Amino acid sequence: MSPTSDAAVGEVLSRGELTVIGRIRSASNATFLCEAHLDDRQAHCVYKPVAGEAPLWDFPDGTLAGREYGAFLVSDALGWEIVPHTLVREGPAGPGMVQQWVDQPGDALDDSGAEPEGPDLVDLVPAGRVPPGYLPILQAYDYQGDEVTLVHADDARLRLMAVFDVLINNADRKGGHILAGTDGRVRGVDHGVSLHSDDKLRTVLWGWAGKPIDDDTLARVAVFRDALCGDLADALSGHITNREIDALYARAVLLLDDPVMPTPDRHRPIPWPAF
Repeated sequence: MSPTSDAAVGEVLSRGELTVIGRIRSASNATFLCEAHLDDRQAHCVYKPVAGEAPLWDFPDGTLAGREYGAFLVSDALGWEIVPHTLVREGPAGPGMVQQWVDQPGDALDDSGAEPEGPDLVDLVPAGRVPPGYLPILQAYDYQGDEVTLVHADDARLRLMAVFDVLINNADRKGGHILAGTDGRVRGVDHGVSLHSDDKLRTVLWGWAGKPIDDDTLARVAVFRDALCGDLADALSGHITNREIDALYARAVLLLDDPVMPTPDRHRPIPWPAF
């Protein structure tokens, strides 16, 4: 039986026995699809052992799992449900990140029978043919040499994700890291290169660059800022440095003081590949 509530999923992920089903070979770090079993309940999840993290020149070794958990804590504090339930625990290959699997239409694990319709939330379209309800990001050429436009949906869920990425200083918001679930929610995954103290923001969600942030969103950012003065900072301190926590707080304050989405006037503003 699969748990239905987020709290029940969290219990299965934290206490259940992890069984590896297979390896996700498209990932840059060791990443496994697992099933967590607790009594008569089970839940699919992604498991990334710390031992399988590829070294990076600008992020300390062995910290990516903790950063993924930190991104979940930020998402939870904001109340936006962007990051699926995530934790750090022991697994078959040692300690690592465990994250709830997101069922998507057409996935092998999806039994809904639904098929995706229309462009993806982030997609490539023929140059100049931006679909209604989408925002153009850049012009490029595909592998056949044809000119294309990178677009993303003008969707309120993505707009919250764009603000979230500014807060966590996400260095790798690819299109493939945005998942449209069968439950109607849009989730963000792969936040291992986030929460750095230096400016690292790289994202495909630039459609609202220079646009004001709405009052409801700012109200949640204010609540988040205040939470960083209490238990949230304590929870984060086991996974990122005090300097990185201070930088996170400063980014929240900056958004509240100047409530406008940043513009891509920085080195390498888009992760590559973009998907």
